[in-house]
Amino acid sequence: MTARKETAGFSSYASLMVPIHLGGDAEGPIKLATSLADRFTSRLIGVAAAEIVVPYYGDSTEAATALLVENARRTASYDITEAETLFRRIAGSNSTIEWRSSLTEPRGFILSQSRAADLLVLGRQGPDDADRGRMAVSANDLVMDLGRPILLVPPQVEYLSARHIVVAWKDTREARRAVWDALPFLVRAELVCVASVGPEANEQGIADVCSYLSEHHVAARPVSRGGDIVSETHEIIDIAQQQGADLIVAGAYGHSRMREWLFGGMTSELLDTAPLCCLISH
Repeated sequence: MTARKETAGFSSYASLMVPIHLGGDAEGPIKLATSLADRFTSRLIGVAAAEIVVPYYGDSTEAATALLVENARRTASYDITEAETLFRRIAGSNSTIEWRSSLTEPRGFILSQSRAADLLVLGRQGPDDADRGRMAVSANDLVMDLGRPILLVPPQVEYLSARHIVVAWKDTREARRAVWDALPFLVRAELVCVASVGPEANEQGIADVCSYLSEHHVAARPVSRGGDIVSETHEIIDIAQQQGADLIVAGAYGHSRMREWLFGGMTSELLDTAPLCCLISH
């Protein structure tokens, strides 16, 4: 049974990518990504970008402007070097790690480099979290355009066992995509709960999802909480904590992002406040 489980479906991540910054809680996601790379025997790619930001001082002379540009370039280059040093110190220097960097805007660089990875490991950057600095990019800025799942890591979390996992299920394209993207975790888990919450919880087809997962040798069980609830996110987190889970799998922005900005929604709350790791996919 174990042998079949390890070879079922999309059963591993060949490459992981972790963006590096120099702000608060910079080490946590690197340590977690390194442990996952060891578990999945994956290549681990560290990426960092620093934009050259030139201060404006009005009608500067050409020589003064050139000096400002050079100073800004030197500062950005120093930050890149510090980020690489941090990554290599934590991840090690063996042949399974790789470093990529650029003097450019971080979001665009990370989006382009994600083509080389199966999964992006990213520290949470909610409004109440410590400042991550100007090299950091939030999951909210990436998830819609990334084309890869994001493993979101809360502050102070450096390890993910993923023995117990909760799938936050709603019958949407994004949730179906997330289940597929999470299969390498799901096939290795001891307990998987497919949870649906809210007034339409019993109409989301969670039995079909459990059956689908069983075909990939994942023993999943349904959990349904119907009726009116204050917050779907809080219900999912409560289920995860009751099950001893340290990973939630969820689709991102099943509603439009603008609607979530205006009225709130599970994706925004998970990205900003989830106390445990979340695999988010759009």
